[in-house]
Amino acid sequence: MSDQQQHRSDRIGWLRAAVLGANDGIVSIASLIVGVAAANATSREVLLAGLAGLVAGAFSMAAGEYVSVSSQADTERADLELERRELAAQPEAEEDELTAIYVRRGLAPELARIVARQLMAKDALATHLRDELGLTSELAARPLQAALASAATFAIGGGVPVLTILLVPLRLLVPVVSIASLLCLASLGATAARAGGASALAGAGRVTFWGALAMAATAAVGMLFGTSGAV
Repeated sequence: MSDQQQHRSDRIGWLRAAVLGANDGIVSIASLIVGVAAANATSREVLLAGLAGLVAGAFSMAAGEYVSVSSQADTERADLELERRELAAQPEAEEDELTAIYVRRGLAPELARIVARQLMAKDALATHLRDELGLTSELAARPLQAALASAATFAIGGGVPVLTILLVPLRLLVPVVSIASLLCLASLGATAARAGGASALAGAGRVTFWGALAMAATAAVGMLFGTSGAV
């Protein structure tokens, strides 16, 4: 059991970015295609819109994820340097602080002092980062990894509705893209939930609901403005 939990912790960073990218890719591109198709566009126009959205979305996901996770990494580095300076300047106070943390977690004061002293003797900085700030190597921010995972999975997820354009007649595009995309979303949500140890049904339900809502909204916009444009 402990090995399984550790394995989940190891992959939580890239899993979050990958699931976010794939989910956003399916929802964004499917909604875009459904909206444009509902506006009485031609197959070529729908395909062009889908491809443009796919490229723009992948780069947008990569840039946004890189900036976001880089900010997190900057904060982690700043905390690390601050903690290193405090350990060098006042080790006794840092030991007291660590002892107090262990007391709050349920250890007797004498035992908490012993544990704090022994852990600090082994690796004071790592101990304080983990127990005081909640920072570990497994959960450390990795901007490039997150950016690449988001971009790649967005492209893979968004590629499903784009590929559908090439395989389905225009008159069937809206229902087929909607159904195929919702099935992919349900599968993605269930897989991600199971990988994280959560309920597969709940995970599938969350992403399917929001995906259906997004496609319904864009279809309504497409039909409204498509009809208006024709008139």
